[in-house]
Amino acid sequence: MREGVVRRFSAVTPLGLLELVAFLSGIPPVAGQSITVVSWGGSYGRAVNEGANIPFTEATGIRIGMEDYNGGLAQIRAQVDVGNIHWDVVDLEIADAVRGCDEGLLEPIDIDDLPPGPDGTPAGEDFVPESQTECGVGNLYWSTVYAYNDERFPGEKPSTMADFFDLERFPGRRGMRRVPQVNLEFALIADGVPLDEVYAALRTPEGLDRAFAKLEAIRDEVVWWEAGAQPPQLLADGEVVMSTAYNGRIFNAQIMEDQPLVIVWDGQLLDVGQVGIVAGTPRLEAALRYVAFSTSAESLARIGRRISYSPARASGMPLVTTHVVAGIDMAPHMPGGPGNADRALHYDWAFWVDYQDELNERFSAWLAR
Repeated sequence: MREGVVRRFSAVTPLGLLELVAFLSGIPPVAGQSITVVSWGGSYGRAVNEGANIPFTEATGIRIGMEDYNGGLAQIRAQVDVGNIHWDVVDLEIADAVRGCDEGLLEPIDIDDLPPGPDGTPAGEDFVPESQTECGVGNLYWSTVYAYNDERFPGEKPSTMADFFDLERFPGRRGMRRVPQVNLEFALIADGVPLDEVYAALRTPEGLDRAFAKLEAIRDEVVWWEAGAQPPQLLADGEVVMSTAYNGRIFNAQIMEDQPLVIVWDGQLLDVGQVGIVAGTPRLEAALRYVAFSTSAESLARIGRRISYSPARASGMPLVTTHVVAGIDMAPHMPGGPGNADRALHYDWAFWVDYQDELNERFSAWLAR
């Protein structure tokens, strides 16, 4: 394969997607003209389908079957362990991509085999460095933020991470994802730990105790969510007054559903997602073709014009411009938009690769008390 389909992308010229599409279309059919692509569902899943999947099928004839999941490696591990692979390409959190690679659950992908940017910049230089790992290809920058329903706060408005944990000034139930990631970071930020010291604190017993103590203070008011589509619904239905959420899901509720939701960017956890290929898939060639196409600057920009996640390629962001339906400028709604990243914490995936199992166990025990 290294001398086959993906290697030949080095011949793509600066004409960009038009030549890439023509190139893909000219490749003879491969065995298994259907692959399964797994993503996060909801408004994000729709953006990926419209921005990458449908154009890929039009260019190659390879059909895409979509499935949704809520993250993690359990389902991938189960498929690889029994040798029955029915997922091909999976949208992953970067810590899971690294852990999955270490466990042999994902196929290695050479960044230099991917197509260049529209101006001819090699992929290895076009993808932002932090988005590149051995088995994962960066796709989009996204953030976990918290949001509130503006109608619930006619007076003073929440504006800091500390406000999310302040039940006295801002009473009401909170929504949080049922995992330790992000919650522990947010807890320390709210407790006054400087952004550049959060992960150092989490690497100490005292710092972990401090984070869990902060979570304990609001525990009785938390509604736990698992799927990204849940927080906007919880806020719209009044089941919570604030919720942690993926910024793009709140954007969709604001712009496409006219919900009175407000994002608080203070303390946002800025992350970059990846796509990976499940190890042992018999549809490897088609999966590699999909990864190359879906992580092109043009595909990432088409996704970014549908939901407020920024391309992980330097050449992609200038192509985003306005929302494909609403026509609004997307830049102010991106995690790195003007002023939004002033108080952002960059997700330390290496920390979670090292401590995921330990903290999952502690978090589960804490929830069960």
